Amino acid sequence: MNNEKNTSRPHGPRGRGVPGEKPKNFKLALKNLFYSLKSYRLLIICAIILSSISSVLSIVGPDKLKELTNEISSGLVVNTSNLKLLTTDIEKDFKNNFILNEEEINSLSEEDKLVYLDILNNSEKNENMFLMLPDSVKLLMLSDTKINGINISKEDKLSVLDLSSKISESGNKVYDEFASISENLNLLLKPTMNFDNIKKIGLTLVIMYLFSALFNYVQNYFMVITSNKFAKSLRTNISHKINKLKLSFFDKTSYGDVLSRVTNDIDTINMSLHNSLGQLVSSITLFIGSLIMMFKTNYILALTSIATSLIGFMFIAFITKRSQKYFVLRQSELGKLNGHIEEIYSNQIVVKAYNGVNDASLTFEEYNNGVYNANRMSQFLSGIMGPFMGFIGNLGYLAVCVVGSILVVKGTISFGVIVAFIMYVRLFSSPLIQIAQSITNLQTCAAASERVFELLNEEEMEDESSLTSKLDRKEVKGNIEFEHVKFGYDKDKTIIKDFSANVKPGSKVAIVGPTGAGKTTMVNLLMKFYDINSGDIRIDGVSIKDLKRENIHDLFIMVLQDTWLFNGTLRDNIKFNKSYVSDEEIWEALKVVGIDHFVKTLPKNLNYVIEDNDSISSGEKQLLTIARGMIEDSPFLILDEATSSVDTRTEELVQNAMDKLTEGRTSFIIAHRLSTIKNADLILVMKDGNIIETGTHESLLKKNGFYAELYNSQFQN
Repeated sequence: MNNEKNTSRPHGPRGRGVPGEKPKNFKLALKNLFYSLKSYRLLIICAIILSSISSVLSIVGPDKLKELTNEISSGLVVNTSNLKLLTTDIEKDFKNNFILNEEEINSLSEEDKLVYLDILNNSEKNENMFLMLPDSVKLLMLSDTKINGINISKEDKLSVLDLSSKISESGNKVYDEFASISENLNLLLKPTMNFDNIKKIGLTLVIMYLFSALFNYVQNYFMVITSNKFAKSLRTNISHKINKLKLSFFDKTSYGDVLSRVTNDIDTINMSLHNSLGQLVSSITLFIGSLIMMFKTNYILALTSIATSLIGFMFIAFITKRSQKYFVLRQSELGKLNGHIEEIYSNQIVVKAYNGVNDASLTFEEYNNGVYNANRMSQFLSGIMGPFMGFIGNLGYLAVCVVGSILVVKGTISFGVIVAFIMYVRLFSSPLIQIAQSITNLQTCAAASERVFELLNEEEMEDESSLTSKLDRKEVKGNIEFEHVKFGYDKDKTIIKDFSANVKPGSKVAIVGPTGAGKTTMVNLLMKFYDINSGDIRIDGVSIKDLKRENIHDLFIMVLQDTWLFNGTLRDNIKFNKSYVSDEEIWEALKVVGIDHFVKTLPKNLNYVIEDNDSISSGEKQLLTIARGMIEDSPFLILDEATSSVDTRTEELVQNAMDKLTEGRTSFIIAHRLSTIKNADLILVMKDGNIIETGTHESLLKKNGFYAELYNSQFQN
């Protein structure tokens, strides 16, 4: 299309994303995101259940580890329970038999007798006085007994008293002393390990952790499937959506920004769903489960752990509140940068020709710095969560060890409880870190999804499923009527003010006028790219309002100013969307256009692959697009500055080709180069959205009006 579009319709600044970023609604974005995931709810539910089970198994693990630790530790120290029973029995003997009869006293040596009597008469009795008694006296007070089915003699009891300084109820290790005591006493007190129980607990732990890893793997697999399929569906939906969007959307949105939403934003959603959703569920389960198990194990240590973790909670809330805006800004700035890159890199010739490299570089630096600063702030704020929560976790270990040691000394808990709690602290603090990371990912995901759903929720072209009228292009006569057409891209600014014309079948109509007069706009309205504000356009008496766009497009051949060739073979480019076209028809079209000789010079001829870096000139590309138009057998033809990219000699060939192309077709020719429309049957001269002159080339020159002024200006120095 000609350059009038830059002045006749509103355009957002190319490469600058959507102008005027509106406030972001995270709740709505996440609501739309999760609603769109309803097709994958079964996989997500399975992943959540498996993640929860995996977390529960991880939570139960420390409790089993506590049992294993206690079982092993009980085999490394004296059997304190039997020692307690034995000590109680000895104390009972001393209490009942402390007063010896006369016969027992007389059996003692004089020295032992004096010691016993001195202790007996001592008014300040204490618990250590029994240990001060001579062995002969102790033997008289002690008696034989049976503990847990093991016979313990009074001599065995005496040996225990001799070892009292080395053996205590706290379980001191005295392995070397067991060689000097009797077999029965050894059997009663010597440490022993229950290897069957240890094996059973150990096997249970291994199975639990294996299943935990398996469930975690399966839930990851499910989330990978879900996130990738969802990303694929979003790309598909956007692909379908773009075909339904009004052209006005692209007037205000840069192509680079649209590409950024299709690529960067959807990839961000994909990675965020994979990395955060399952992790968030697992982390919450671990957090709640660990909290319950900690209180079940020991409430003092649980409160100690929570006190240190509260600092982490407050920090996460503080950081999340301040980092949220930077994640939104990052996606927005990235869209601006991509838009700028797409447009500048695809128009390098123009940029260099107008010495715009420095300005483009400065703009690039501005957008690049915007992305850098947004990334720096968002990543910095989210990045400090991990190290800080790691510090909180280590602080929790320290607090548990200190408080736990005090409780062990007091005999409130066993050593296994400390081991279990150290793991619980890890399970309790790690979810906080993971929750922080998941929140970071969800923030990014929310910002990206909002941009994607903004595109998916854009206003579409009107639904035409109710339209039943249809024109067969083989039966269309070619009459077109414009009746008081009014149109404006904005409601406040009318471009086409009152356009009326009657185009007869088979006639060649040229539309001329200065830039911004509304020439291309009229063609866009005729093709129903835009809906007219008022008035009507009829094809063979049928209003375009009653025809579907696909039907209207099928009636027209379009050859535009901007050539478009996609990466593919030359054959595929010419018979675009027409699989039934034969090579003979392609060669005939190339011959009519006068470019068949050029194609024959190319390697592989019609199989030659056209790429972006090809050295095919603009004129040759235009001739190929004209050949593509000749393949289409439609009753109407639109030529929008089709010869603007060819030289004078090629223009003559193209003009001859287009004369053949227009034969039997109602043709609309938009041209600035007025010499190309001399043979037009009717020339419509437009100015400010109205037709001010009509007629043939000769008649308009004779009028010496606005057309004559335009025509003569092209030959003035």
